[in-house]
Amino acid sequence: MKILVIIPAYNEEKNIIGVVENLQQKCSNVDYIIINDCSKDSTEKIIKDNGFNYISLPVNLGIGGGVQTGYRYAVENNYDIAIQIDGDGQHDPIYIEKLIEPIINGEADMVIGSRFIEKEGFQTSFMRRLGINFLKGLIKLCCRQEITDTTSGFRATSKDLTKRFADVYAQDYPEPEAIIDSVLNGYRVKEVPVIMHERKEGESSINTSTSVYYMIKVSLAIILCRLSNRRKFSR
Repeated sequence: MKILVIIPAYNEEKNIIGVVENLQQKCSNVDYIIINDCSKDSTEKIIKDNGFNYISLPVNLGIGGGVQTGYRYAVENNYDIAIQIDGDGQHDPIYIEKLIEPIINGEADMVIGSRFIEKEGFQTSFMRRLGINFLKGLIKLCCRQEITDTTSGFRATSKDLTKRFADVYAQDYPEPEAIIDSVLNGYRVKEVPVIMHERKEGESSINTSTSVYYMIKVSLAIILCRLSNRRKFSR
């Protein structure tokens, strides 16, 4: 099967070499594409100088727009599975085989790597865990499925779901919205346990000042998605 790893990167000059080299060492049988989201630092120069595969966006689209660019690339190049791995080094490619197995076996359309199933490795901050648990409850209420790691950016999608995301995908903070959109439209979502690492360098796009905005926006988006799909879901 043709497998593509999508690596969204914004100002990851200190992490991107390690991410790509780690991927190539642990999972050399997959292709990858870096989506440079109009970084302001030396990210583009570094990936160009190292001969990495990449697309540079002319304007900053945010994580959603960056990942959707990767999905469109996957569709245009006929990949069977698309995998998202963040450009900050938190996601370990050693789990890719476990991540794609349910898709290959026809058991799932989206597989999410969850750090909260076995609760090993970096568990993120207390405040973020509170937000994740709130979204977990909201998603369960809206689509009757429990997802433990609602904001995990370590996930794989089938060919059919990749095609949908290439056309329809949330722009700002897409991970929770992508889950409920998938479930409400009949796609099967599954989680597998993974161990994640703490970001070594740089800063996350979600900090204390943006976390409140994040929670309000994502919560409203989930509710609106549920309301827009209520008839389909009730059948």
